[in-house]
Amino acid sequence: MKLLSILVLSIFFISCGATVAVDYDKQADFSKYSTYNYFPTIDSGLNQLDDSRIMQITDSLLQQRGFVKSDTPQLYINFYARESVSRSRNTIGIGVGGGGGNVGVGVSGGIPIGGRVINQQLTMDFIDVEKDDLVWQAVAEGEMKERATPQQKETYYVSVLQRILAKYPPKDK
Repeated sequence: MKLLSILVLSIFFISCGATVAVDYDKQADFSKYSTYNYFPTIDSGLNQLDDSRIMQITDSLLQQRGFVKSDTPQLYINFYARESVSRSRNTIGIGVGGGGGNVGVGVSGGIPIGGRVINQQLTMDFIDVEKDDLVWQAVAEGEMKERATPQQKETYYVSVLQRILAKYPPKDK
């Protein structure tokens, strides 16, 4: 039973990975950016607790990479989210079949598990303060349980923001 619960949790965490798409200004010199702050008027569409979580996690991840939060930043960071609620796509399948003489008949159905989920599209913008231009943008799509605990939300945002910031600065190909 313990093995089954570990397997189910592993599948849950693997399937909950956010996908991230990035776009950026090819003319921007990303090596010159070392200071940041948040856009003065962030309207993320999230509640204040989630805004605070995202800012704290972003601060931690950027400061680990040598960025400095400043009152006179080179980059403004803006973020916003779009959310929709849907039923979990996870199901347990049950099937019944029978047959003989080269003929088979089967009936199956799926029982939804996991309740409702929030499908979230989180967009993060990096804006050059001097030029007032968008220089980098990442869009992450993921999902979390509708009734997620604060710890589950924090784990979700850490995972999503790590994936987003792993793509900054962009690698020239």
